[in-house]
Amino acid sequence: MTSIRTTVHESLPYVDPEPTPAERAAAESLIAAEASTSSSTSPNPKPTLPPLRTPTFSPLMTAELSRIESKQPLQAIDLSRYEAPPSPPSSPSATNPRTLESSLRRAYTASTYLRGRQAHLQLLDAYGKNAWLVGNWQLEAEVQALERDLAASKREIDLVNIQRRRLQDDVGGELRGLDDTWKRGVSRVLETEIATEQLRQQVLEKQRGGG
Repeated sequence: MTSIRTTVHESLPYVDPEPTPAERAAAESLIAAEASTSSSTSPNPKPTLPPLRTPTFSPLMTAELSRIESKQPLQAIDLSRYEAPPSPPSSPSATNPRTLESSLRRAYTASTYLRGRQAHLQLLDAYGKNAWLVGNWQLEAEVQALERDLAASKREIDLVNIQRRRLQDDVGGELRGLDDTWKRGVSRVLETEIATEQLRQQVLEKQRGGG
């Protein structure tokens, strides 16, 4: 966020003269002094932020955070289910119907996965290059559209700046004349007040002398 002490309000950048470094430094010092004084003498200072609430996690999330902290690999999916199963052993225990059923179920799962993967690889080999080229072409079209929008926005900004400068140049003389008139008016008011005070002092002195 930009500090208010370094922000310049450019309402009339082509009419108002740029402040000198000394003027800018003096203004910033005055603003800093005023800000420090107002913050120290404020009857209602801004309250401090409340302390952060201690987070609470579920046991599953706590276990996952512990796994990440210990840098252990994630083992959420058993990848061996999707690998080609080895040939069944020839031991007598392998003829158990339950063992054969489990092995057959794993073999079906692995066969389905491998057939799908083979089909995907064939499709990728046949159409992957074209799909990649079409994707790049679509991305290039989007980039070109964004570049055109950016160029149009820059042109609009330039036109606005040109119009603003033209308007300020047209009324710059009048604004400077009004500024000079205002300064002369303020000067005359001050001169009038000084003359009035001097006259009042003279009247008081004469009243004291006459008394």
